[in-house]
Amino acid sequence: MSIYSFTMTNIKGQEISLDTYKGQPVVIVNTASKCGLTPQYTDLQKLYDTYKDRGLVILGFPCNQFGAQEPGTNDEVDSFCQVNYGVSFPMFEKIDVRDATKDPLFAYLTETAPTDDADKEIKWNFTKFLIDREGNVVKRFEPQVTPLDMESDIQALL
Repeated sequence: MSIYSFTMTNIKGQEISLDTYKGQPVVIVNTASKCGLTPQYTDLQKLYDTYKDRGLVILGFPCNQFGAQEPGTNDEVDSFCQVNYGVSFPMFEKIDVRDATKDPLFAYLTETAPTDDADKEIKWNFTKFLIDREGNVVKRFEPQVTPLDMESDIQALL
């Protein structure tokens, strides 16, 4: 199994098979618009702009499970991301990333990502997962790790 086994709905309501990204390094991140970490969108976009021509894809998954910090509709989230941060990487519809309602993609990510924490659940917004060109989870970055701190790990996969 890999991320390529999953089909997700993008923020515009279209079904996207993640095998669309086969052969590309991918960063998957749960996001929120009203979080103290929301400015991470800036560096996520910077990474995307820097490395997209070499194959990097960043996939954003808005989530309202942490402090109700993503209360808007998918259209509102999409507009917010574009207007405030110039986000051009693919964004997906709002989903749950933890507990009993966790989306199967995030169940897979949390179970397979290397972590020293016995509690594998996502703790907050902007948890980032780095996926290799074969669709395998190679690293998990907790919310306090900034996107630019992931750059050397991303470069190693390019």
